[in-house]
Amino acid sequence: MDTLLSMKVFRQVVESGSFVAAAARLDLSTAMTSKHVMSLERYLGVRLLNRTSKHMSLTEIGTVYYEQCQEMLDRLEVVESAVRRSAVTVRGVLKITAPVWFANPIFTQALVVYRSRYPKVIIELNLNDRIVDLVEEGFDLALRVTSNPHSSLLARRICQIQFKLVASSNYLLKHGYPKTLSEFSNHLLLGYSYSQFSDGIVFEDGANGQETISMTTSMRSNNTSMLYQSALAGMGVTFLPEWLIVDDLTSGRLKVLKPEYTFSNFLDAVYTSRRYLSPKVRTFVDFLSDHFSSSVE
Repeated sequence: MDTLLSMKVFRQVVESGSFVAAAARLDLSTAMTSKHVMSLERYLGVRLLNRTSKHMSLTEIGTVYYEQCQEMLDRLEVVESAVRRSAVTVRGVLKITAPVWFANPIFTQALVVYRSRYPKVIIELNLNDRIVDLVEEGFDLALRVTSNPHSSLLARRICQIQFKLVASSNYLLKHGYPKTLSEFSNHLLLGYSYSQFSDGIVFEDGANGQETISMTTSMRSNNTSMLYQSALAGMGVTFLPEWLIVDDLTSGRLKVLKPEYTFSNFLDAVYTSRRYLSPKVRTFVDFLSDHFSSSVE
């Protein structure tokens, strides 16, 4: 039988003064209540209660066990109560991993709004472009811009993010503005190391299919933020997420090239378990989905 339950039954029998009264309080039959106590005695190898048809009393060892049992169950009740309260209270450290370029105004503002709603949550944001093992490295959540989340994880689509082909105003003054696709072959490329084709650009057109333009690569990097800084410095042309460059487009520091070839990707929130999703993770994912819902197709 369940030893913890038997301990609770034993305590109730002692405090109620009889098996009948304890059974009524526990919503058990008198026979089942008696079985729990006998099971506990067999498990411990001692007699806890002296009982006759009319009277019941604790044995000497039963008195010692009852006092220890009472203290342990009281402590357990305190712990259980604390866990239940924390399960409905949104609090604690929320450990998130996301791409480096999430250090941008749009995502930062989203964090500001979330924290204003849930001030007891501490956000621990680790920015890294590698794919992190959530379980092994102890993360609650990953934010990934990919169409292929890991099959063993759960993912919730948050929104769509546009990537724009851009270059700095200074670069365009020096190298000219490419008006046709073929003219891109005369330009310098800032290539993303993880791209399937890092020495050129694949232009996709719904009507004409794909066209790949080879370019001279000035630099490759596995870090989008580095490509962003290099584009601002006039080192070449590259695709960058709109979240990262929104202020630069407004100010004119960066210009969009061939806007008809802008492509989109999806932001997914990735986690390990739906069944035991903590309040801090659940509220954050729900918040992001609602906050960015206008950009989801």
